[in-house]
Amino acid sequence: MNTPKTTSDFNQLVTSIQQIHTELSTQVSKAINVSLTLRNWLIGMYIHEYELNGSDRATYGEKLLETLAKNLKGLSNCNKRQLYRYHQFYKLYPQIAGAVSAQFKNLLPTNAITQKVGTASPQLSQTAEPLVLVLSYSHFELLINIDDETKRSFYEIECMQGNWSVRELKRQINSLYYERSGLSLDKEKLAILANQFAELAPQLAIRDPYVFEFLGLKAKEVMNESHLENELLNNIEDFLLELGHGFCFEAKQKRIVIGEQHYFVDLVFYHRILKCHVLVELKLAEFNHENIGQLNTYLHWYKKNVMTDDDNPPIGILLCTDKNHALVEYALAGMDNQLFVSQYQLALPKKEEMQKFIEDKLRKQAWNV
Repeated sequence: MNTPKTTSDFNQLVTSIQQIHTELSTQVSKAINVSLTLRNWLIGMYIHEYELNGSDRATYGEKLLETLAKNLKGLSNCNKRQLYRYHQFYKLYPQIAGAVSAQFKNLLPTNAITQKVGTASPQLSQTAEPLVLVLSYSHFELLINIDDETKRSFYEIECMQGNWSVRELKRQINSLYYERSGLSLDKEKLAILANQFAELAPQLAIRDPYVFEFLGLKAKEVMNESHLENELLNNIEDFLLELGHGFCFEAKQKRIVIGEQHYFVDLVFYHRILKCHVLVELKLAEFNHENIGQLNTYLHWYKKNVMTDDDNPPIGILLCTDKNHALVEYALAGMDNQLFVSQYQLALPKKEEMQKFIEDKLRKQAWNV
């Protein structure tokens, strides 16, 4: 940490305080990210150790992660898929054991085996401290998808040297930077071009979905929403519940993972009469086909991952609004059961009713979008 200069005048006082805030905030952010990375790595280590030495491991066999996830219900990001990812993470980065500080050494299994499974050669393998200090767990989530060890090491080095954000790392991987570098006759020039417009990692990465769930924060506490959006969502939630047509509130800003991307559904209800989930999306803009496409993607995800045998397919309500006008669209994600369509049209509020409600709220509050 740089020592602030003597506060010789008022301007220097302001500068010193700003510098202290920036430096210590950065340290807090790094500490949180390191803790999250080590937490997930240690979970992977314990799973690995149990698979090798657990006295009753044969009882669970291939259902180990599924059973473990059920017993860890309530812990952030400990579903079956994530437990599998943590196991992968440990096996690909055993050197991270070196980043576990003395005060946390007691968290390591007594008979911990840190055999390097599937890692690159020692010449390519990065030491633990720079990896953990510079890269967040969200970076590692992208890196463990890379099977080729040399390629993975290449992106580790480039990401650390360029201080890439998670989004930038994903962009560079998708743009085949490694492959292009291999074919390039002037690799240094390509590297300069690749980093010229690269998005840098923010000093404060607390808004990373993995981080805020690790800290026990709710999505609504960290999402960058406008006052208008917050107020409208609160009012729409109350409006639907007050209708008494069977809406049961489940979640606001519900996080779902599609591929490796995080998305947030504005409002989620379960309709006890229609026996299906109802997803509500609010867009503070005019309607476009991307809006309905995004909502349909959420519906397909719910149909595949949440819907039970007794449920009907989920329904989507898309609300698009500018300052003085609202548009309501219902979506079924390709569902062509006309009988169910007629049922939900009777059970849900009429489009005109929803539009009038939103427009009234906009006029009364006189908010600026």
